[in-house]
Formats: sequence, C-alpha cells, structure tokens
Amino acid sequence: MRDLDSYLRRIHITGPCDLASLHLAHTTSIVFENLDPLQGRPNSLQLDDLEDKIVRRRRGGYCFEQNMLFWAAIDALDLGTVEPILARTRTGGRPGPRPRTHLLLRVTNPEGCWHVDVGFGADGLLEPIPFGVGAIASQHGWRYRVVRDANELVLQLEVGGEFVDLYGFIDEPAPLIDIEVSNWYVATHPRSPFTHALYCSTQTPGERNILSERTGRCMLTTKRPEAISEREIDPDFVPEILATTFSLPGVTREEGVWRLHDETVASAKGVPLR
Repeated sequence: MRDLDSYLRRIHITGPCDLASLHLAHTTSIVFENLDPLQGRPNSLQLDDLEDKIVRRRRGGYCFEQNMLFWAAIDALDLGTVEPILARTRTGGRPGPRPRTHLLLRVTNPEGCWHVDVGFGADGLLEPIPFGVGAIASQHGWRYRVVRDANELVLQLEVGGEFVDLYGFIDEPAPLIDIEVSNWYVATHPRSPFTHALYCSTQTPGERNILSERTGRCMLTTKRPEAISEREIDPDFVPEILATTFSLPGVTREEGVWRLHDETVASAKGVPLR
C-alpha cells in the first residue's frame, strides 16, 4: 500500500489496531456503491487505482475493490496471511447456480484462521468470524453463522428469527486471474445487476441503509437488528440522499444514468487533486 497513513485516516483509525478493529473501521467508513459500472467504467483492481479512488477521492466500491484494498492494508500492517476466495451470492432466492461474483478473504494469523469480508454491502460482516463451520457469531445485534451445503460453505444471517443464505463458497484460494475475470463480469456484463441499477449501502454497528433501484423503483431501506423499514424515494431527491447519507456528493442523472463527478467528491472532502 503506497499511503497507509491516508488509508487509516480515511477509516478513522488513529492508533494501534488489530484485524477486528480494522475490519469494523473499514465497513463503517467506506460506502458500498456501483456508480462506475453504471457509467460503463470497468473497475480497476490495481492497488494504485484502488487507493486513488477509495482513499484519495473518498469514493466507495463493491466487493472486489474493497476486499483487494483491505488485503493490502492487512499486508501493510502485518496482521496475517491472506488468501482470496470467490463465492456465489445466494440472496434473492433465485434458483440454480450463479457465477462466482463475490470476493472474500481467508486470513491466518497467530490468533487463528478468519473469515474476512468488508465488501458484501448491507448484510455483510462487521468483524471477522472464525473460518469454517462453527458457532453463531453475534456482532452488534446481528447474528451470523457458516453451515455446510454439499461441497460449499455458506455464510448466513439471521433475519426475523430464521437464518438466510448470503453466499456460498468452496474452501479454495482463487488465482488472481480468476478474480480479474469475475470483476470484469460484474462491472461490464449486461446481466450483472451492477451495470443497470443503482445500489449503495452504508452501515454503523447498529444500522444499515440501502438505496436501490433493482426493483425498478428507487427504494431506501433501513435495517436494524430488530426491524426493517422501507420507503420509495422520488428520483429528484436521490442526489441529496447520496450526498448526506452515503457521502457521495456530486451525483446527477444524465440521459437516464446516474453519474458521479469525481472532482466534486474530492474537492468537497478537501483532498488535493492531481
């Protein structure tokens, strides 16, 4: 990582940290968003580009971007050995296998082997959990577990008293070339939901907010461990909500596409432009 200090300031870390505190700081500081694929921009996974986008320009990103950046931070802080793993999302209840379009990390350090994932968006982990099948993990009111389904491990979240699938994966490290291919699919393929519907999420330990157009309407959903609320948003108010709730100022709708002007984001946060 070229500028570790700037990354730590970006996620509000001011002193020593371990893997769990770094994970929580990242997930509660950096928004999940897909504005680049919506504009037809393939997302680079080169570390310099990730630091430029997420740290310097204070953007967000989706799983590949966020977990690759987090991997670099773990390396820079010597918090463990990282292995990337590709997963198939299971949310939405669609039948049949899906492509491996999600990235998580397995991190091994003297304290154990950990399931690490700062990039699943609204329903993802806030902190690492022990890797593999094990006991229920409670995190700030949210409850997770990993179960086995045939040859896959499946991460689940408790919703309304029942555990629902988030994603499944084989316990096998993924080569970087496979990660590049999966990232390209997510960012560019016409069947990828990220190329045609706005999706942003942000979270604190006790609350998650999601802005999504995946149903054809613009919906703002607020999730807490004890309740979920949802309301439809007039598209005219979306730029204001993106700026205030998701720290993404400078978004406009042009010819039916949401566009973010990065210079506005950088200058709004006081970050010098090149």
